[in-house]
Amino acid sequence: MTRTNYNDLLAFLAVARERNFTRAAAQLGVSQSALSHTLRALEARLGLRLLTRTTRSVMPTEAGERLFRQLSPNYADIDASIAALGDLRDRAAGTVRITANEHSASTILWPALRTLLPRYPDIHVEVVTDSALTDIVAERFDAGIRLGEQVAKGMIAVPIGPPMRMAVVGAPSYLGERPAVRTPRDLTSHDCINLRFLTLGNLYAWEFERDGHALNVRVEGRLTFNNPRQVREAALDGFGLACLPEDVVRADIKARRLRRLLSDWCPPFPGYHLYYPSRRQHPRAFALLVEALRRR
Repeated sequence: MTRTNYNDLLAFLAVARERNFTRAAAQLGVSQSALSHTLRALEARLGLRLLTRTTRSVMPTEAGERLFRQLSPNYADIDASIAALGDLRDRAAGTVRITANEHSASTILWPALRTLLPRYPDIHVEVVTDSALTDIVAERFDAGIRLGEQVAKGMIAVPIGPPMRMAVVGAPSYLGERPAVRTPRDLTSHDCINLRFLTLGNLYAWEFERDGHALNVRVEGRLTFNNPRQVREAALDGFGLACLPEDVVRADIKARRLRRLLSDWCPPFPGYHLYYPSRRQHPRAFALLVEALRRR
């Protein structure tokens, strides 16, 4: 091109990101016909087809995908630099988007927000709870919260929670006359309540370690859930053994509603981390949230 039209490139990024002309047009504040004309003109100038259009969807071609990957980080840096100008104002302001699983959102993120938000009324936070290992750049999140071992390479990872432990538990009504559980292999003789990770489609393999010896056990049972809350409730009702974060069942163990098993096979492991792309500048609202989470 003899002259670059940045509005055309912004239009392309919106369509490639949303995979939908209607949503992209609404986001840009233009009509669908005007947006379609802009994209066709861009393709004509480049001499390449960037998008494959059908009656139901819009998908980037190989050239379009390559252009999208190259442009997205640069425009994200521009957005971050402009947003960072808010630091010059007296009050921090803006919206921070975060993805987290349900457990970290309730135990780590919300306690920090409960303290931070009353002090900064112009900061808005959108929290999306999801067990998926979300691509925060592609989905336009400012940050995510996951266990340290789940953070993708190339991300800045900040520890924001204490070490965690898993706990294998069962209700007294379930354990009754059933066989004792002395080693993880004894679990094969029991009904165990499974947890399925929808992202991977796999059942969670219960992980154990003692004296440097690691052991994963694929358990079986009549119940499978995709949410730890239902796993805990089923365990309390005596439908089998469960393997859950220790803090989720600590009160139940103390109240003797659940009995803990295999404690010596469940060592601590690194807890939750806040992760985000490496950028030189961040809006003040985001920086304040990072600082609040670091103090947890």
